[in-house]
Amino acid sequence: MGVPPRMHYMHCHNMHRHNMHRHNMYYHTVARTDLAALRPQWNSEMSESAPIQHPNKLTSGDFTEADEPLRLFAAWLADATRSEPADPTAMTLATVDSDGLPNARMVLLKGFDEQGFVFYTNLDSQKGRELDATPKGALVFHWKSLSRQVRLRGPLERIEDQEADAYFVTRPRLAQIGAWASKQSAPLESRLAFEKAVAFYMAKFAVGPIPRPANWSGYRLMPLIIEFWQDRPYRLHDRIEFRRGGGGEPWSKTRLYP
Repeated sequence: MGVPPRMHYMHCHNMHRHNMHRHNMYYHTVARTDLAALRPQWNSEMSESAPIQHPNKLTSGDFTEADEPLRLFAAWLADATRSEPADPTAMTLATVDSDGLPNARMVLLKGFDEQGFVFYTNLDSQKGRELDATPKGALVFHWKSLSRQVRLRGPLERIEDQEADAYFVTRPRLAQIGAWASKQSAPLESRLAFEKAVAFYMAKFAVGPIPRPANWSGYRLMPLIIEFWQDRPYRLHDRIEFRRGGGGEPWSKTRLYP
């Protein structure tokens, strides 16, 4: 005997309400997670009666008065080298894939000058393939100990072989072995397979200097836009953006709303 149409509707409606109730219970449980404890300083700073203060000493002077970004970056990096507990040269590298989908990962800055900012990688890696297809990208430095951030955007190019060779010889020997053993971003069947590859190249290059793999080199980002950000209480941050039309051209500076 079948369920009468109205009873069937009520049964389905009640089940739907029950499921929505369960979903809402889960949703609200997640939404009510208390994040305030993660920023205790923020809670004290947000007092309506507290005066606006600048708790972070600008050890390299008032950066908003700078008229050139590279010297300012050098000063901020020096500050970060003294204050960051690890890897002050760590930076986020953002690229796009063939579908235009953004991709980001952490890499290490290995040098910078008037020509640009240099990092190294396996050219066959995901980022290497993406940069060869679309040689544009962005970098972000975030130094939490200083409450500072620097953003850079611009075109990228591969560095010359001589420059890559000169850097490769300065790397620790095991890091050189790793450059040979790792097929970066390719599927890996097991950790053991990787360790066997490391052992193979350790035996192959047991004596003498280790040459740089042909598929391991560096890229240089030539910034056309550089933004400096300094945290301030009440989210009244300081932001300064430098822009230029191309390498060698003069920089223009603009203060931005936070």
